[in-house]
Amino acid sequence: MFFSGDPSTRKRVDLGGRSSKERDRKNLLEQTRVERNRRLWLRQQNSAVLKIQKCFRGRKAVKTEQSKLREQFYEAYGKYCQNVDRNSFGPDSDFLCQFLYFFKADDIDDFLVLVQICRLLWWFVQNNGDVVNIFAGVDYSSTYALVNYRVKQFVQACIHALHQNRNQLKGQLLLTPEELNVSAVPLLEVLVLLIDSKLPWSCKIVEYLFRNNALGLLREIILTGKGNDAENYFSIGKGSSLERVLMAVVRHVGQEPCICSHINPRYTFASQIITIPFLWHLFPNLQQMFAAEDLSQFYMHQMAKFGQNMINFLPKDISNEFPSRACMLGNVLEIAGIALSHPLCSFDMAIDLAAVTTVLLEALPSAITSNGRESSMSADDDMTGDEVKEIALDRKLEQQINNAVNPRFLLQLTNILFKEISSVNDSDYGPNDREVTAVDAVCGFLHVTFGKLPLERIMTVLAYRTELVITLWNFTKKCHENQKWSSLTSNDAPGWLLPLAVFCPVYKHMLMIVDNEEFYEQEKPLSLKDIRTLIIILRQVLWQLLWVNHTTSSNSVKSVPNSSVRKGRFVQAIQQRVSIAVSELLSQLQDWNNRRQFTSPSNFHADGVNDLFISQALIENTRANEILKQAPFLIPFTSRVKIYSSQLAAVRQRHGSQAVFSRNRFRIKRDRILEDAYNQMSQLTENSLRGLIRVTFVNEFGVEEAGIDGGGIFKDFMENITRAAFDVQYGLFKETADHLLYPNPGSGMIHEQHFQFFHFLGTLLAKAMFEGILVDIPFATFFLSKLKQKYNYLNDLPSLDPELYRHLIFLKHYKGDISELELYFVIVNNEYGEQTEEELLPGGRNLRVTNENVITFIHLVANHRLNFQIRQQSSHFLRGFEQLIQKDWIDMFNEQELQLLISGSVDSLDIDDLRLHTNYAGDYRSDHYVIEMFWEVLKGFSLENRKKFLKFVTGCSRGPLLGFRNLEPLFCIQSASSNAAEESLDRLPTSATCMNLLKLPPYTRFIVEVVSGASSKSFPLTIMLQ
Repeated sequence: MFFSGDPSTRKRVDLGGRSSKERDRKNLLEQTRVERNRRLWLRQQNSAVLKIQKCFRGRKAVKTEQSKLREQFYEAYGKYCQNVDRNSFGPDSDFLCQFLYFFKADDIDDFLVLVQICRLLWWFVQNNGDVVNIFAGVDYSSTYALVNYRVKQFVQACIHALHQNRNQLKGQLLLTPEELNVSAVPLLEVLVLLIDSKLPWSCKIVEYLFRNNALGLLREIILTGKGNDAENYFSIGKGSSLERVLMAVVRHVGQEPCICSHINPRYTFASQIITIPFLWHLFPNLQQMFAAEDLSQFYMHQMAKFGQNMINFLPKDISNEFPSRACMLGNVLEIAGIALSHPLCSFDMAIDLAAVTTVLLEALPSAITSNGRESSMSADDDMTGDEVKEIALDRKLEQQINNAVNPRFLLQLTNILFKEISSVNDSDYGPNDREVTAVDAVCGFLHVTFGKLPLERIMTVLAYRTELVITLWNFTKKCHENQKWSSLTSNDAPGWLLPLAVFCPVYKHMLMIVDNEEFYEQEKPLSLKDIRTLIIILRQVLWQLLWVNHTTSSNSVKSVPNSSVRKGRFVQAIQQRVSIAVSELLSQLQDWNNRRQFTSPSNFHADGVNDLFISQALIENTRANEILKQAPFLIPFTSRVKIYSSQLAAVRQRHGSQAVFSRNRFRIKRDRILEDAYNQMSQLTENSLRGLIRVTFVNEFGVEEAGIDGGGIFKDFMENITRAAFDVQYGLFKETADHLLYPNPGSGMIHEQHFQFFHFLGTLLAKAMFEGILVDIPFATFFLSKLKQKYNYLNDLPSLDPELYRHLIFLKHYKGDISELELYFVIVNNEYGEQTEEELLPGGRNLRVTNENVITFIHLVANHRLNFQIRQQSSHFLRGFEQLIQKDWIDMFNEQELQLLISGSVDSLDIDDLRLHTNYAGDYRSDHYVIEMFWEVLKGFSLENRKKFLKFVTGCSRGPLLGFRNLEPLFCIQSASSNAAEESLDRLPTSATCMNLLKLPPYTRFIVEVVSGASSKSFPLTIMLQ
């Protein structure tokens, strides 16, 4: 504001209507409050100053008094305790009272005095042999309070002295009792003397040490003695004084009466000592004592009581490479191997052990595994907290954990727990409580183990050396038949989740190795009847998980307490894992059913698939679409074909809109059809391949054949080129004994550019499928697996080489000494008379096949023939194939169904359906007398003759999968002449397969004669006029 020249002040008016008195009142109250707070702060400040001064004066007075008492102590007993005798430790002497009053652990003079006192005490005990008499005199009962107090303080002083000076004593901490001349050993030996479990004050002293976290100090002393280098943990500290201290402590626990079990779990032996890396390698004598049945069972039960909270009681990690939970797990697993081998190991001990290892494994970082895992074992499944920190464990620690979960450990654990189940398998009632507890413990442990440790060895042991599959199946069947699943519910998860999470992966692994005779004839490990029941159960479970009770995200539980979040995430994670495991097992059982049918294919189909489901399955990211990708067998084959056809039609329509501009024209010589097609198709881009291709044929004189390609000539071109390219005479493919095609392993010996040809053939097949053209090319099942990027196993070998399969099965069941057969890990390849020898393993020429490694040899041979030999040819074929056909489309079908997509169905030759979807041209119409006679004759054909007829008119002996309404173009019958002249009636019918056209003369009467061996270009059934 500018100065207006008016010196007077104007009265302020509050336009809000508030009184100035009200405003002044509020200001006064605020000022009063501020003043009150200021005075309170000054009082608190003065009080704090007084406390600080009091504390300082008190400490100063204590230090002065300690200094005086130290001088008096030196005068009375000598600076080096030369005036001390055994009576100085008695209740009437103030020797210990004075020393403990002024002792400071960080004072070097006090520390040396303490060391000398410990030497003297140890010497007096060795000479007298009665430590109680030294401290208490003749009557302990009258002085026990004073004695206990002095012993407590003296023991604590020894531990604090060791801890305070641990860095200076680093080289002495693991020495044996004979080294009394060094400083650390006398202190440790006196600890062993004073906490001996035979002494009357033992429980009080140990309980006092526990409450004051003495074990935490001992932990740091041990870690200092070994340093941070993992290699140091493997230098043996056997018989050291420090080990003797730990043995004295661990021996005390569990005695009666004992109050140590009520100690804070953070300060217990398990939390502080068992979390030291490689503890048993440092102290093997301690391991032997701890492994005794009573001690190990006590500590396992103590740890198991805390459940998931046990992780919160562990000390701070030594480093990122040595997290406490991983160190504890390694030590627990090593001691468990010894405890489980004890003949008297109890069921309860095994339950506690499984519970503890499960919790510790679950808390491990997912990076513990050094090799990849199967898709069903995703590390994300185990996220039960708010965040999982990725940590790389020390290599030796990781190796310790992996080696501890060995075949012997798994066998012992499952045998002890499953003893409770095996005797009651035939019960008509549901499982009892001990059965439920046993299954819950085993499955909980194995479920977590599958996600944390390398799978191959674990799965093999569980599948072939334990009764896990049979036991879990009997348990599952019993629960299913008696509807007792609800009693198994834990963590808010359905009771069937954990058993299936373990059963499915193990049984799936077993099915990869079992042979056809064992599965179909011997019915091992499960009978075919049981497998049929299993399929029904798994189908219902999978549909329940994926459709009925589908869960998508844990975000919906953010507002609930943290414990509920963890439970929700656990349930969601296990549901996801079970859904994947069940899907993979059902898919494998479907493959076995396709090899030799033992159940109806409809048993794999879910009951809830309807038109609404199919419509949703076409939309990405819907629940139905997810089911289609993960478990396509739940959807009937015809429904999946409709989805596949809709997807193809959508892509063709998208590219068809540009057809006018992107049309590609091929000039093909009939006598060089393969070479010309290869040269011209190889130049097309992926987008061009999806567009229309029009073909013009050139005859042997170089003249273009008459006709305009409206799609029919291209179909004729595809028929001819596929017949030529996949002909075994061309050398790119070979035939099995059943005349099924697979890549020729020796194709490189015939064609220099064979890999480029395989890429071209993959593109060619994909183009035929993309355009909906059926081609009569029967592929071997194990090769079709390559299009699905699946691995072939021993049970696929009969389709390639039945004789080799029989020989391998003979070896598998050979009862004698296989080494006498003089077999080695090599295989001989014989291609076109040229023999080459390949090693199945490095150094295989010198590795003899024995009874121990014969299974490995068998599967290596099968892998070589089914996978290795044709891996490059299959890889190039697949690259060309995936240019047009997406992997998601193919994954909807198994190998047999894929063959139907390629060649059509033999069972779909329905003459009524063909007649219903037939067009007529020329003089013919549906009610023409020639047409009536024609359909009547055709309907009387046998199936084989119908296939020959269909081959004649369409180029393929199989009909479209969804009926003849999907034949492109529709079947058409055209009059071959406008009148029934004599010369026209002598003609035979002809066809144009590129247009699905039959040119039929106007006969007045039909006589049918079967002509065997006719080609596709001549009518196989001669129809003549009479």
